[in-house]
Amino acid sequence: MTRPFLRLAQVTKRYGRQVAVEDVSLEVADGEAVAVVGPSGCGKTTLLRLVAGLERPDAGEIHLGDRVVARAGRSLVPPHERGLGFVFQDLALWPHLTVREHLDFVTGAAGMSVVERGERARDVLALVRIDTLAHRRPHELSGGEQQRLALARALVGRPRLLLLDEPFSSLDRDLRVTLRLEVARLQQALQLPSIYVTHDREDAEARADRIVAIHRGRIVVARGE
Repeated sequence: MTRPFLRLAQVTKRYGRQVAVEDVSLEVADGEAVAVVGPSGCGKTTLLRLVAGLERPDAGEIHLGDRVVARAGRSLVPPHERGLGFVFQDLALWPHLTVREHLDFVTGAAGMSVVERGERARDVLALVRIDTLAHRRPHELSGGEQQRLALARALVGRPRLLLLDEPFSSLDRDLRVTLRLEVARLQQALQLPSIYVTHDREDAEARADRIVAIHRGRIVVARGE
């Protein structure tokens, strides 16, 4: 594997007496797609939230590029400064905003100019193939279109790492396969490192360069190319 972009070193996260993630060490290289598999409640989502800065580790360190972004009990770099795109399991779309306004919110928060915001929105909507739906709100979109919007919102800020938390689990099989291929295409075209959380090993094997299995908060299997 080439030099890792993301590195977790002996990371542990507890909620009271419950250990959600225990002594996890993991590396993700530039351009690599890593799938994290395991049953519900095994720590997969907590792992993503730690990387994103939405949770603080109780032990260990998290590195992004050349920076230590978190260590035991401390977040050294806030989530909005980590350069990450996150597709949540429930998508977390904003019902009162149009497709275009979702993207404008992200690019505006990133300080992009009006011209650059327009260019980024057009490019990303075309990339995920919903450029004709810019003026619709989430309730006017199909399930697959909502997934594409969530992905567009994650990509529009030019993230350095993409995090996906079972984003297609609620879709029917045919649409899930289609969108899985779309995400793989985008990840490959952009050479964007990604962590894809799923409980479906078939999903993982279809789109990942490497698979990591978690059980009760610990990595039990890691395999790949």
